[in-house]
Amino acid sequence: MPAESQTRPPRADAVRNRESLLVAAREAFAEHGMDVSVSEIAQRAGIGKGTVFRHFATKESLTAAIVSGRLDELAVTGRTLLEAADPEAALLEFMTAGVELHVSDRSFCQAATTDVRRDPVVRAAADRLSGVAEALTDRARRKGVIRGDITGQDVIRMLTAACQAAAPDEDVTGAWRRYLHLIFDGLRAEGARPLPPLPPTA
Repeated sequence: MPAESQTRPPRADAVRNRESLLVAAREAFAEHGMDVSVSEIAQRAGIGKGTVFRHFATKESLTAAIVSGRLDELAVTGRTLLEAADPEAALLEFMTAGVELHVSDRSFCQAATTDVRRDPVVRAAADRLSGVAEALTDRARRKGVIRGDITGQDVIRMLTAACQAAAPDEDVTGAWRRYLHLIFDGLRAEGARPLPPLPPTA
């Protein structure tokens, strides 16, 4: 195969189809969850089902692309908050943004309990998000506004716990904000007592 054919950029219509597909998949997954069919996504995007599989070999790889994109959106929010003047408010805003994402996207809720979280693309995005969470947590720790023994991974896990109260089928009143603030109070430095040690990592 000639070298130029291997490096030729995608055709404009292929790029448009991929963008339309990703937008349609995000909307369909957010509204209906991960059980939505490829046929429905293709119809929403205005493309054929075969075109979907030319871009993504399986529905699972399409799902991974959507979930990793959502994780990266939250990471971008977190990076912006690293510039905020108040580290405590920035950390709370980051956690709030994470729960709001769960509220607005059924598939994001489901992804936390399915095999898609083990996909390499999703794991890489999760690692990027964890790095941002650690940076936000470190700022708040150094400022003395949260406990000195809290890690970014603690924040991610507590964020996940808050999201359980905000599942789209469960939360219709916004009560999750109450639970998130209760969780965040547990992060604050005042009145803190020593935590049990973290288990050793493999």
